[in-house]
Amino acid sequence: MTTTEEVRRTTGRVGRSYRQGMEQRISMVTLGVADVARARRFYEALGWHGHEVQETVFFQAPGQAVVLWSRERLAADSGVEDDGGTFGGVVLAHNVASRDLVDDVLRRAADAGATVTRAPADTFYGGYAGCFRDPDAHVWEVAWNPGIPLGADGSITLPWQDEP
Repeated sequence: MTTTEEVRRTTGRVGRSYRQGMEQRISMVTLGVADVARARRFYEALGWHGHEVQETVFFQAPGQAVVLWSRERLAADSGVEDDGGTFGGVVLAHNVASRDLVDDVLRRAADAGATVTRAPADTFYGGYAGCFRDPDAHVWEVAWNPGIPLGADGSITLPWQDEP
């Protein structure tokens, strides 16, 4: 379990939410799409600027990101079936400041009635994450990603946001 002092050292702050559970914010919204290239062209035609990493396109939004990824891969990564009924093709992400906080938030979610769909584990991007479904089947990923650090207010800034 992460102590208050460890949170202060890693984030520069101690919010009430770290002592009481999951902060009230969203770090990323991942849209599961049938064709990533087509979806990217669409959003870029709207004036958005994307950055592709490993067949995933990231768009910086104020304090968070919108992500395009294969719907099939998103469902598999979230530990859910894309059955056309209970998976809407959207996953909300809540990034945290440490691996221990991933475990803590997932435990609290399960205690509150969520179903853990993917137990916390090391990720392909060098982080640590797990997923849960809330009582209405909305999928959340809780992640610690050392490549996308949290700001003091919990916001994220993609490391390549200033690249063309």
